[in-house]
Amino acid sequence: MAGKLRSFSHSVALLKGHIVFVTKYRHPVITEAIEADIKALAESICLKVDCILEDAKADLGSKDHIHLLVDMAPKVSVSRLCNTLKTVTSREIRKRYAEELRPYYWKPVFWKRGFSAVSSGGAHLSILKQYIENQGYDD
Repeated sequence: MAGKLRSFSHSVALLKGHIVFVTKYRHPVITEAIEADIKALAESICLKVDCILEDAKADLGSKDHIHLLVDMAPKVSVSRLCNTLKTVTSREIRKRYAEELRPYYWKPVFWKRGFSAVSSGGAHLSILKQYIENQGYDD
């Protein structure tokens, strides 16, 4: 297995999610300082809901999106986590970098409406399918 199972009160899990947020209108506004603040804010938010932010990196070439790798708790919905991450980071980044963002955003926005979330695990799908199909047979 490509990771360590985490224990919770009534379950064990290994749920990795690759999440991508894109800036509104794809404006190139994510600087190294903004990236560092987003990472710190996301780490704090994740810890509050039993998740672990394993990595966060913005595309500093295009400066218009950020990738997050999150080890999620089974009680947390991807949609709810993404909503919380986007709401809090948007509010804080707009507050901290108001002058830098003023030429790009005249409304209280930072992120595009949607998000991308892709599950990533240790085994390939073909191996999982084979494992499931072979249940009940002696090896």
